[in-house]
Amino acid sequence: MKRYGVFFAGMCMAATAWCGPVGSEYLLQTKNTSLAFAKEEGTWLLLHYGAKISQIEDARLLASKGFAGDSWLGYRKPATYSVNGADTYFEKTGNKFGGLAVIHADGVLSTELADAGAETVADRDGVTHLVIRMKDTVYPFTVQQHFRAVYESDVVETWVEITHTESAPVRLVRMDSAALVFPLISKRFYVMTLTGEWASEGQLVESPLALGQTISLTSRSGIRSAFGNNASFMLSLDTPATETAGRVIGGALAWSGAWTIGLRHDQIDMLSIHAGADTGSGAYVLDPGKTIVLPKLMLTFSDQGKGQVSRNFHRWARDIHIHNGNSSRPVLLNSWEGAYFTFTEKTLTDMMDGVKEMGGEMFVIDDGWFGRGEFARDDDRRGLGDWVLNEKKLPHGLEWLVNQTKDRGLGFGIWVEPEMANTASELVKAHPDWVLREKTRALRQGRGGSQVVLDMTNPAVRDNIFGQLDAILQSGKRIDYIKWDANASVMNVGSTFLGKDRQANLWFDYTTGLYELLSRVRAKYPDVMINACSSGGGHMDYGFLHFADEFWTSDNTDARQRVFIQWGAGQFYPACMMGSHVTVVPNHQTGRTTPLKYRFDVAMSGRMGFELHPSKMTADEVAFAKNAVAEYKRIRPVVQQGDLYRLVSPWQNSYASLMYASSAKDHAVIYVYGLNRPIHSDYPPPLLLQGIDPAKRYKVTELTREKGKRPHIPVDGKVLSGDALKNVGLPIRLGTEYDSAIFELTEVK
Repeated sequence: MKRYGVFFAGMCMAATAWCGPVGSEYLLQTKNTSLAFAKEEGTWLLLHYGAKISQIEDARLLASKGFAGDSWLGYRKPATYSVNGADTYFEKTGNKFGGLAVIHADGVLSTELADAGAETVADRDGVTHLVIRMKDTVYPFTVQQHFRAVYESDVVETWVEITHTESAPVRLVRMDSAALVFPLISKRFYVMTLTGEWASEGQLVESPLALGQTISLTSRSGIRSAFGNNASFMLSLDTPATETAGRVIGGALAWSGAWTIGLRHDQIDMLSIHAGADTGSGAYVLDPGKTIVLPKLMLTFSDQGKGQVSRNFHRWARDIHIHNGNSSRPVLLNSWEGAYFTFTEKTLTDMMDGVKEMGGEMFVIDDGWFGRGEFARDDDRRGLGDWVLNEKKLPHGLEWLVNQTKDRGLGFGIWVEPEMANTASELVKAHPDWVLREKTRALRQGRGGSQVVLDMTNPAVRDNIFGQLDAILQSGKRIDYIKWDANASVMNVGSTFLGKDRQANLWFDYTTGLYELLSRVRAKYPDVMINACSSGGGHMDYGFLHFADEFWTSDNTDARQRVFIQWGAGQFYPACMMGSHVTVVPNHQTGRTTPLKYRFDVAMSGRMGFELHPSKMTADEVAFAKNAVAEYKRIRPVVQQGDLYRLVSPWQNSYASLMYASSAKDHAVIYVYGLNRPIHSDYPPPLLLQGIDPAKRYKVTELTREKGKRPHIPVDGKVLSGDALKNVGLPIRLGTEYDSAIFELTEVK
């Protein structure tokens, strides 16, 4: 049986939980939350999702699953997976807003699912995996719904698998991974999401989800799924939650293609959450005997505000989902803003010397190292798709360049854009049919006037790209890092590989093809780091990030704007993944000039790096950088692996502050960033710290202090109690605009 997207299901490992059949009810537990399920008349219902309860019987008795508002009209049972089916007063699972809409082989539009058995299955330690099987009451059409509860992080992954053996293909008009209907849990809901565009990612938006309304989030890029909207949300119950108070449901979809998320507050105050791959231009055609595995939706709940939702996602990502999530990421220099396309071997070796002197650990060569002859990559109009060395620029070869980094004690990384090509390339010249195109229309071309998207649904394309990447990694030897970029959306929605009746499958099959390619690279080169770039934050999604170690947060490297962009990204994604680089001024995107210390202090709150040519730095700047890098490497474990606490939001204040604290509460780092003051006397009040133990004592030390400058706190070097730091607060002095400070807390025993 062929299975599409099977990598989403995960590996089955030894489990501590009991495995076996489930009767008519089940209580799925994490450390602090519970999901309660019960079967009634052949339909699985969601009785409770929220703070932890101990008895399933209590959830069954208390659940608001009977009539609501003294009326049955329009009532929907809180089904674990709702489908488009019968439309009656007493319907079981069918409704007009179902997450699954099917045209069966005989043309019938309704689907009615009934229980076909449930069980818990083996998984890794600390994970409980519940599988609910449902079958149409008439057709040989089945749905397997998965709930995978990760105990420590309070995150539940959910997805479905669909298969059938009908007489001909069925068409999936809608195929959501999750289509949950909740019992009455509140009368007011507020939705926070991330929006933005190129160079303006991660903007926070919050709005009420009013009675009778649906908030719909979508991405139709097909590739750069986080452009426009990020595939994530926080849903506050009753009132807009703060960082530290309120009931919140958080969600994030693991999908890099076209997607949709819908949150509906219906006329009788029931809530439904739908999320999954968007069917784009039309229904997905699923052949008999085939299984489609839909992407995961991650859910978490907090009754302690939005901050805990973020910490839950971060821990889940580091422990379960991302590659090498609990390892440190290196301080690197990327060549792009320091050289762009114009460089020689000496340009690159000078950069290596510079980053080595400052204490960096890796050098990455960006765009412009590849292509040959008429397709040599000297600008953005040619060469994409030809992953062979530009020998004119690098006459000594790639292995020589790698050895130059190794001789300096550095790691080596390289930029690629495997999903795209230029029409001016050997690849497209030889295989024009490998490009996404509509057969009756002129080929639309993107960046440089010649960029196109390769057809990842075609195995021959994937084999070619993998072969080229494999050759690079083999010839370069000891390549440590791949910066995987993608600078185009699906511009030509057509495939010469897919049949004319399967063109709409492109939206889904492109992404599963991309994941198959990524999985091959990851399997053969498990120790090579992968950076998910995609014009900045376009690949900031947990689908691509399952294969990656980090992402490039934004092409906007302006330090002030990065305070906002990284604040948004940190709502759902951990600091260890967040590429944040020190750049030159005036900034190349905004023209803004900010102090060197400010640029370092912002970069040090993520995975720190450089995007410049060190030879253009003064001796004093290099000396400052050496000290800052050394301090960053010392605090890196708590920054990259600690718990994030957002203290003061830049969206409501003229300054911002956040902190990271170790799980043992023995080490913490606090960041403060001045923004634009409305008036000089807009001084910050003392920072009430979080994430520390009131019973412990901490030494407070200011980091990255500039010579001759006053300290930003009156207690630098002092030892203070945790309860005073939490309840009295740390007094901060900010001087001019773009003033900044970093403070370290270390437990004193």
